[in-house]
Amino acid sequence: MSRASHFAAFAALGVLAAAPATARGQYAPDAAAAGAVRQQFLTDLDSMQAKFVALAEAIPADKYSWRPMHGVRSVGEVFKHVAGEYYTYAPASFGAARSTLIPRTREGFQAFEAASSKDEVLKQLRDGFAFAKQGIGGLEPASLAGKKQIFGEDHTILETSIAVTADLHEHLGQLIAYSRMIGVVPPWSK
Repeated sequence: MSRASHFAAFAALGVLAAAPATARGQYAPDAAAAGAVRQQFLTDLDSMQAKFVALAEAIPADKYSWRPMHGVRSVGEVFKHVAGEYYTYAPASFGAARSTLIPRTREGFQAFEAASSKDEVLKQLRDGFAFAKQGIGGLEPASLAGKKQIFGEDHTILETSIAVTADLHEHLGQLIAYSRMIGVVPPWSK
């Protein structure tokens, strides 16, 4: 996809995100538009994954249990939460199958996040990312068009891809803040 196409897809997403909910509900992308949204999403996912992995590698193993306060996720648990979203939320947002690795319960997701050593985090970030890319990338463009039942409601991939992207960027920001609090400078900002 050309740089101009990336810009056009991103601009369309921005306009759609700013539109009132009633206007968003009326637009359903055709196969070509949906394919462009998917490509932009996967490009952004590549960029985020590179930063998640670089940050995970830069943080010392003994800091993975650090948390800014009681009752919130530790460094390792946030990374595992991201990996869990690669296995579940990201593919499901496009209508692809979620992984059976994580049970569909709150307790199952919490158990997945709890195993959060540095080695486990790096493995699951890489494996979960590959799972999401394969599932999303393997969908036929026509299957991405229009509206479909996703998360129990009618949505387009425009709506769901924006939601997933925003959520993953939020977790990247969270991990950047955590890393700075423990004295680690994100590798890309040195």
